Amino acid sequence: MEVLHSTILGSGQPLLILHGYFGMSDNWKSLGVQFAEKFEVHLIDQRNHGRSFHSNEFDYELLVEDLYNYIQHFNLKNVILLGHSMGGKVAMQFAVTYPEFIDKLIVADISPKYYKPHHESILAALNSINFSLHNTRKKVEEALRIYIKEEGILQFLLKNVYWESKGKLAYRFNLQSLTENNVEVGEALPSFTHFDGETLFLRGENSQYITKDDIPLISAHFSNSKIVTVKNAGHWLHAENPTQFYSEVVRFLA
Repeated sequence: MEVLHSTILGSGQPLLILHGYFGMSDNWKSLGVQFAEKFEVHLIDQRNHGRSFHSNEFDYELLVEDLYNYIQHFNLKNVILLGHSMGGKVAMQFAVTYPEFIDKLIVADISPKYYKPHHESILAALNSINFSLHNTRKKVEEALRIYIKEEGILQFLLKNVYWESKGKLAYRFNLQSLTENNVEVGEALPSFTHFDGETLFLRGENSQYITKDDIPLISAHFSNSKIVTVKNAGHWLHAENPTQFYSEVVRFLA
């Protein structure tokens, strides 16, 4: 059994952080260092992302089992679970499946609902790269720019480009599996599932991922939840307004 790769910082009650689609644990490094002043922080790479194992199979049930195996491996108890976007979906599904492990749940800018696939342009851009032709970081960046106009998203994706061997660039994520299983990322939390532990939903003020219409669904799954808006931030709220993000999380956990 392969265990997910992670970086562990600090000591105290375990706080596990799950990144989003195309992301990795490194995206949470600076906030992780701050949280590590109060908690034992686990910055986790999910399957097919970062430095964790690659697999042809990819869906929320498997991602939940990967997390269960990780928690068992490190013998963690009374866990605080924080997930962003896809990681938030994993966190929600883990909490309703294994509530006995969870003390508190934090979900960043994602609701339990179904989202129709909307990453096609990013996948097209990523799949347009031929690393034998695009053999410098500059060439990769120029090729991706043809498709991706938003600087923040471009730089976020470029973090996944690394030197696999001398003179050979590659992606850290498993692009083939993510392309084939893209439809899985939008799947809804299974109906009639419930977690009654304390839950905080953080939404970006400029993001449409959590709307007013989602409030009844959130309450149905998470009866002991509240929703807080992070100002001047879109979907990447933890990167766009880390100061408020940090203070809201710490206030909720205090």
